[in-house]
Amino acid sequence: MARWKKPTKEEILENRRTLAERARTGDLRLLGAVAEIRKGFGMTQEEFAKTLSLTRRQVAEIEAGTANPTLETIERIGRLFGFVVGFVPRLGDRDRM
Repeated sequence: MARWKKPTKEEILENRRTLAERARTGDLRLLGAVAEIRKGFGMTQEEFAKTLSLTRRQVAEIEAGTANPTLETIERIGRLFGFVVGFVPRLGDRDRM
């Protein structure tokens, strides 16, 4: 398996722009988003966990979708990126509103 390579500053900025746009359009889901946010900062799971006062295992389980994180944990993750937790209509449901 290839070793993870820390992204360049330009790649980090592009990752963050892409994530922000996906969040604006309602296309960012918790499953997958945590890993994308972490990678958007160019952090390993260990670095990300330390920043959030979590264990690396907790971060890995959240990213894999096998954890049941508290709202507080989800809010802490989102705050790092400037996100708040909220409800977003599903893409197909927007047309009915």
